[in-house]
Amino acid sequence: MPEATGLMAHNWGFAIFLLGVVGLCAFMLGVSSLLGSKAWGRSKNEPFESGMLPTGGARLRLSAKFYLVAILFVIFDIEALFLFAWSVSVRESGWTGFVEALVFIAILLAGLVYLFRVGALDWAPEARRKRQAKLKQ
Repeated sequence: MPEATGLMAHNWGFAIFLLGVVGLCAFMLGVSSLLGSKAWGRSKNEPFESGMLPTGGARLRLSAKFYLVAILFVIFDIEALFLFAWSVSVRESGWTGFVEALVFIAILLAGLVYLFRVGALDWAPEARRKRQAKLKQ
């Protein structure tokens, strides 16, 4: 019976927490709608960011290079995350963990060398043109 009481107390605590969160959100939204400005106008409805009025459309076409760089960033950021987690537990993992980390780094390094050789890291148009000229010769 004491286990059921503890479980029930835990559930009631969670329910009170959820009610508090919902109540706080409702309070903040209600106060902002009551105290906020209700004025409407042409300049009031324009987007304003960083002290500049917008020019042009919001639909920009981005190069595929942009997405490639973003994916590379995510991959190597996750590598850093895994290596940090490994470094925290290096004493417990021993030599086996060290070898596994070396294999992990070697695989990612091979991928980085491949990307460099293919030219995925060439962001300057000049380097790309020179590489294309060498390939055509």
